[in-house]
Amino acid sequence: MGKDAQVEARFADGPDSGRLQYEPPRLLFRGAQRRLYQGDDLKGVRAEAGDLVLADGSRFSLGEKAAANWAQAMLNPKGRLDKLGVKPGMRVAVLNVADDVLAGELAERGAESVETLSGLDILFYAADSADELARLGALVPALADRGAIWVVSRKGKAAAIKDIEVMAAAKAVGLVDNKVVGFSETLTALRFTRRRT
Repeated sequence: MGKDAQVEARFADGPDSGRLQYEPPRLLFRGAQRRLYQGDDLKGVRAEAGDLVLADGSRFSLGEKAAANWAQAMLNPKGRLDKLGVKPGMRVAVLNVADDVLAGELAERGAESVETLSGLDILFYAADSADELARLGALVPALADRGAIWVVSRKGKAAAIKDIEVMAAAKAVGLVDNKVVGFSETLTALRFTRRRT
């Protein structure tokens, strides 16, 4: 997930106020004018006197701590597996997810990709229909005690199901949602774990 704040801003063409949003790899300002920054625009970003300062001199007032935090996040963005919580040695299974690079990322991270659906730390499961969501209940026993299911589905205009439908299906089988991540340019992922009693 990214960062979001209401800010006062100063640009070469004058001041403005509005909403600043960072969703890697883009920084978006929505004020009197909409301004989008990405790629080279974000190189050399720094925190200075409570402001987030871009290479072109644009400044966004966030406060000392927040400006430093935003600059750090932009200079050292987390990789996808960091956002998804994949750690070396974890038992991970992937079902129905159409992503050509995921297996390589998992191997590079040192996660154990398994075919057997038992004792899983993480299960990536693609679901884009009511029938696929109905299978969630059968997948819960495959999780280790503190394991998680990431339900991966299409996002935006291509979405066949809504997040609220995914959450309702998961809740019906005793799961609770606790994180959402942009899985790729075309896919989103919702994380679910067993409800703690």
